[in-house]
Amino acid sequence: MRKSRPRFITRRLCGSVLSNINTLFAPGRISLWSRWRKVVQFLGLFSLCCFLAVSCGGPAANNPNAGGDPNRIIIGTTAKIRTIDPADSYEVQSGTLLYNMGDRLYTFESGTLNLKPQLATELPTISADGITYTMPLREGVVFHDGTPFNAEAMVFSLRRFMENGGNPSSLLANIVESVEAIGEYELKIVLKQPFAAFTSLLTFPGICAVSPAAYEIGEGKFQSDRFVGTGPYKLANYGTDSIKLEVFEDYWGSPPANKGIDLQRFSSPVNLYNAFRTKAVDVSLGSLGLEQITSLEREAKSNKWQAISQGSAGINVLSINLRDTALSNPDVREALAAIVDRNLLESRVFRGQMEPLYSLIPISLAEFSQPVFQTEYGDGNTAKAKEALARAGYSTANPVKLELWYRSNATNDGLVATTIKASVEKELEGAMVIELNSVEAATAYENLDKGVYPLFILDWSPDFLDPDNYIQPFLDCEKGSEEKGCESGESQLWGSFYYSDRVNQLIKQQRQEQDPQKRQQIFVELQNILARDIPFIPLWQGKGYIFSQNNIQGTTLEPSQRFAFWPISKN
Repeated sequence: MRKSRPRFITRRLCGSVLSNINTLFAPGRISLWSRWRKVVQFLGLFSLCCFLAVSCGGPAANNPNAGGDPNRIIIGTTAKIRTIDPADSYEVQSGTLLYNMGDRLYTFESGTLNLKPQLATELPTISADGITYTMPLREGVVFHDGTPFNAEAMVFSLRRFMENGGNPSSLLANIVESVEAIGEYELKIVLKQPFAAFTSLLTFPGICAVSPAAYEIGEGKFQSDRFVGTGPYKLANYGTDSIKLEVFEDYWGSPPANKGIDLQRFSSPVNLYNAFRTKAVDVSLGSLGLEQITSLEREAKSNKWQAISQGSAGINVLSINLRDTALSNPDVREALAAIVDRNLLESRVFRGQMEPLYSLIPISLAEFSQPVFQTEYGDGNTAKAKEALARAGYSTANPVKLELWYRSNATNDGLVATTIKASVEKELEGAMVIELNSVEAATAYENLDKGVYPLFILDWSPDFLDPDNYIQPFLDCEKGSEEKGCESGESQLWGSFYYSDRVNQLIKQQRQEQDPQKRQQIFVELQNILARDIPFIPLWQGKGYIFSQNNIQGTTLEPSQRFAFWPISKN
């Protein structure tokens, strides 16, 4: 990546060379031969630095659009894109690209969480038993390679997503029994069992239509650097450090407000920060550090640029290993739930760049989220924590000792762990002693289900926005008992090993319930049980940030946490 500092140094060096050349020809200074020898040296240096000025510091380095279309938008990020194959993409960064290059059967209305048809033309018709979904499809749609879109193409896309065995394949494969075209533009999907959130699941970026002429169905048959869909942008170039999207002229919907997107990857948040400040990019998308965000937000208030923020869909929790001797005691878990101070984390660690979380269901799903941990335990409730520890037989003279683990490559997690330790030991006067340990994320994910970590700080980004995707992945257990805990299932994978027959029943009920109000009540009970049993402690919900230059319009973060490129324009 080119940086601003060498650019300015190069410009100053070229100016110095010109000044010295003028000095060389001053009469009486040096011999003619010496003059010419030095002239040649300086001309060589001058040529070199002018070359460097063009390659390192000219307009093209600052702005890939220099000399090109000024209506293209440059978006800066630090994200590494592993793949853009929809059947294998499971990362937020690649999902953003797929969201903008592809279309799904359903999406959300802009600015809301209301579902609306996209490649479908109506919301699905659902059978009385909640198993069969039928939906009419849009006509007159073509893929980026000119292949017509129809029901058979959608069947191909869904089958490929399930059968190629990519990272997200289980999202559909575990739920869908069959997919069938029952007309040229009519689709039928049969589920293995009822799933009330299925229409929401179909908004997942990877569940998009792809051209049958460009892809294959088969285990492991992926194309990581290619995409052929039906969306408003088509892939023009896929590089390690830059990705170029062109407007798809034959798009069935409204055309983008810009002439294309240049996604530029920077090697570090500092480089992205500097590039944005020097207007080398139009939009900065995520990946900045806390101090950099604070600085950009502060200067946005003086109208230097625009700052857009919104509570993210991702949540951060403390996973509690119920097999641990001390933590198997509910009073110890209650003490921990009471003494955690989210407001302290917000002020000392995040500087306001997070929202306290009091349930596994975030506040962005307001109609479902219940602040059960706030109601039951509050924040930094020292008296309640001491009472719970006393019931468990712990005191300053006989402290409970706990191990708190966090990911070594997640800077914020380390700060959170340190703050929790200091606060807990101070407020409880040594009755709870916390030992901190860190481990690289990949290693942690391999060992969580083995019960290695008593306490672990983890994050979760949902696959789709529905309360089920915040409860089932944490609390569901396929095999286990109240005595042995979870032996196989979601809570085991999270390192909690929580098992509750009642919770398993409620999860199944809400998945089958088509009545929104009845389903809402089921989630109320589930969250109350969560606060009572404490297999996890909700900690914080992040915030998403986008910064854009003042001549840019249309940069918004959707409530669905998707970032649309097509409304962005340049004044």
